[in-house]
Amino acid sequence: MKADELRGRFISYFERQGHLHLPSGSLVPADDPTLMFTNAGMVQFKGIFTGEAARPGPSAVTSQKCLRVSGKHNDLEEVGRTARHHTFFEMLGNFSFGDYFKRDAIGFAWEFVTGDLGLEPDRLWATVHHDDDDAFNLWLELTAIPEARIRRMGDKDNFWQMGDTGPCGPCSELHYDLRVELDDRITDDQFEAAGEADRIIEFWNLVFMQFDRAPDGTDTPLPAPSIDTGAGLERIAALLQGVGTNYHTDLFLPLIEAAQEGLGLEYSRAPEDWEDGVAFRVLADHARAVAFLLADGVFPSNEKRGYVLRRILRRAVRHYWLLGRRDPMLHDLVGVVADQMSPTFPELEARREHLLATTEAEEELFLSTIEGGMSEIDRAMPSGGAGTVAGEVAFKLKDTYGIPEDLTGLIARERGYDVDWEGFDEALGAQRARSRRIRTLRASSESAVPQTTAILTKLSAEQEFVGYADLEVETDCRRWVHDGVNAFLLERNPFYLESGGQVSDTGRVVGDGWAVDVTTVRGDDGRTVVAGPLVEGSLPDADGVVEDSVFARVDPRRRETERNHTATHLLHAALRRRLGEHVFQAGSLVAPDRLRFDFSHRGPLTEEERADIEGEVIEGILSNPEVLSSLRGYDEAIAAGAMALFGEKYGDVVRVIEIPGLSLELCGGTHTRTTGQIGSFRIVSETGVAAGIRRIEAVTGHGAYERELERDRLLARLTEQLRCRPGDLAARMERLLEERDRLASEVEGQRGEATARQIETLLAGAGTNGARFVSGRIEVPAGTDLGDLADRVRGGLGSGAAVLHIVYPDKDRHAFMSVVSDDLIQRGLKAGDLVRASSRATGSGGGGGARFAQGGVGDPTLAAEGLGAAKALASARIPALSG
Repeated sequence: MKADELRGRFISYFERQGHLHLPSGSLVPADDPTLMFTNAGMVQFKGIFTGEAARPGPSAVTSQKCLRVSGKHNDLEEVGRTARHHTFFEMLGNFSFGDYFKRDAIGFAWEFVTGDLGLEPDRLWATVHHDDDDAFNLWLELTAIPEARIRRMGDKDNFWQMGDTGPCGPCSELHYDLRVELDDRITDDQFEAAGEADRIIEFWNLVFMQFDRAPDGTDTPLPAPSIDTGAGLERIAALLQGVGTNYHTDLFLPLIEAAQEGLGLEYSRAPEDWEDGVAFRVLADHARAVAFLLADGVFPSNEKRGYVLRRILRRAVRHYWLLGRRDPMLHDLVGVVADQMSPTFPELEARREHLLATTEAEEELFLSTIEGGMSEIDRAMPSGGAGTVAGEVAFKLKDTYGIPEDLTGLIARERGYDVDWEGFDEALGAQRARSRRIRTLRASSESAVPQTTAILTKLSAEQEFVGYADLEVETDCRRWVHDGVNAFLLERNPFYLESGGQVSDTGRVVGDGWAVDVTTVRGDDGRTVVAGPLVEGSLPDADGVVEDSVFARVDPRRRETERNHTATHLLHAALRRRLGEHVFQAGSLVAPDRLRFDFSHRGPLTEEERADIEGEVIEGILSNPEVLSSLRGYDEAIAAGAMALFGEKYGDVVRVIEIPGLSLELCGGTHTRTTGQIGSFRIVSETGVAAGIRRIEAVTGHGAYERELERDRLLARLTEQLRCRPGDLAARMERLLEERDRLASEVEGQRGEATARQIETLLAGAGTNGARFVSGRIEVPAGTDLGDLADRVRGGLGSGAAVLHIVYPDKDRHAFMSVVSDDLIQRGLKAGDLVRASSRATGSGGGGGARFAQGGVGDPTLAAEGLGAAKALASARIPALSG
């Protein structure tokens, strides 16, 4: 049975049992700081299990994308070496949100695996938590599994938790026996040993979700006992296809075949060749993880999720690099993943170009540094040696060459070395401490808002943000002074708090006889606090919190910010229309004076693309549609085509900004009322900021006007100075450049002739009898090739040696150059020795080969002494030299 059919049968079975089929959640958990990645099917339902979120129905079924590379569930080191460990995998799951419990969960599992899948009942085992008598008895009552094949296990195997905290409970696992001779009469130790040897395979975990675990380890009963099951698609596919390892199923073989083609090597499925195939299996596994992480909005970086993605990608590169591949190839495997799995996960096809381009760019980036890194590794742990690699060396590999610590550890183990990980942690900690000090210094230079949470929690007043419509309001407030900083909690607040790339507002709060400039806006306990220095009058003395009535005014520059924000939406839409659907926002800044927009795309924009994109934005401005805002359900907005930002946390109700026919995005920022209010739009620059990420900076409104005005002024100055009309400026500049090049060529020719005459003079003054030593000072133009100059000197020298003090008058630079004829080289005189003697005499250094060498001149006033030192060395080596 193919994996696609297996997935379909699982979902269909539970739909027949009344379960709602829901799509997979993202690999990036929404609104859950306790998890880096989704590592189980229940992650998207955590809030439902704890009673914090409404359930979509009484029960559900999913095929969930999962990643286990960090924290409690970290299988990275086992990938490719064992038969069943992966970074990315699919977890089939059925869930009950207080609807049914152990009896139905066990009954459903038994019916599905023996009925729909046709697994042999005689090969099925069950494990339960050692205290769970209910589950033990239900397996006996509802299934054909005898008591001997129901094993009681401890917390390690049969108590499940998604992380250090959160929903948890006892679990019951289904296992399939692959042994040729079936035997129920084995001990628990023998049962576990058979599992570790991949002879009895665990393939489905039924979690009886009963508790919510606190950070201190306390388990609190959940509002309603629930069910969370997880069945590994890859493991069940291996059982049904009878291949013994997940890697030989139809999920992985197309990737292994692509790896064979890319490496030009054969992959053997024979058990005795298992170790030889590790790299193929790592490449197949990691291509899946890279594809899905990129599709879910994770981007390679040196922090958090982006660093995990970069580690996975670089592990793959390292494996094919060691097999002799020097060009990127993982992106080809990522393309195979998209071909294979996009029917189930359409985001792969929708972002295909982004997946391929970003992967290849990251490969090229790492390949450009891995040579140096591997050379450093060879020095630190040469093959055939033994010992411990210093922690500082391991850290240097990570910090300088981008080789993650797990790769360093892997290479060390392969070569028989240990790594001083304590020393590594110390070096890493020292770097982080330096970074913290820098951040602290930066923070101390900025205006601080006092920590007000303790005060705010005592205040019962609600706060309303009115800044979408009003920039000036009269409002009641609570104010207080802390260390000279005046802070306010405004009941009707017009000040925007930085979010979604839009910067915070500035402005003024005015009271009876006083005024405070708002320079800082900060979120505090779910509300917005504004603060700043007193600029007029004096505040009445008071202790604690004072209630007051004030006039709050946002700086009118907010209108410029709104122009830039609405233009950002138009720009985003234009980029996607012109470049493709792979474009998505990777960062932004919306300020009064400019906008900055980072987006996924490989390679710089062409001049034509840039002009088209700028033109589309301007057309959107000139057509002047109304900018509409509305509150909608999240699912409704996404179904309508609204763009959501990866990694952003959204509630059930979202704010949608729509520019009819042009743009539809989820956005909490402030905008113009119509696009015409943007005024104008000009792209200032387009650059690369990371592999696969481009950045556009642009201006609108007054900023665009000032930019055009400055350009006009510059054009006017140029046409006046060149005495031509604006339309003739380009042709006039071309003629001037041609004239400049002609004159430069003439000057270079004259300087070259002058150099040749100097060389002739020096050679003539050294005599013509026998081997001769030539030294002296010559002036040469900037850009002179000393290698060519050396050939000219050697050609006219005959038998002898020369050391010259080279002077570049145009740049006030000095150098020594030396040459030696072949006959004197055979007698032991080398150009490198001569130039070192000269340079050393002036406080500098140099070197080179036997025929030609060059060096520095430390103190130009000692150049004559340098020439003398070279002559003395030449005479000592070959007394017959004259000159």
